[in-house]
Amino acid sequence: MARDMTAKRRRVCRFCEAKEDYVDYKDEKRLGRFITEQGKIIPKRITGTCARHQRQLVTAIKRARHLALLPFVSESIR
Repeated sequence: MARDMTAKRRRVCRFCEAKEDYVDYKDEKRLGRFITEQGKIIPKRITGTCARHQRQLVTAIKRARHLALLPFVSESIR
């Protein structure tokens, strides 16, 4: 019964909400929201993105990393 009271609201995909078909790798600010301080990609169960946009997001982040728009890892490892 206690679980029913604390039911979490389902997250909505930000890209579907904005009716975007393509996740652009050049948009550093938007992609920065989907990576942690260590540089890891946040999973879709946390962010709430749909499977289609999560796949595009991962590809865009990897492309942005390759072009040095986003870091592979954070500056302070220690």
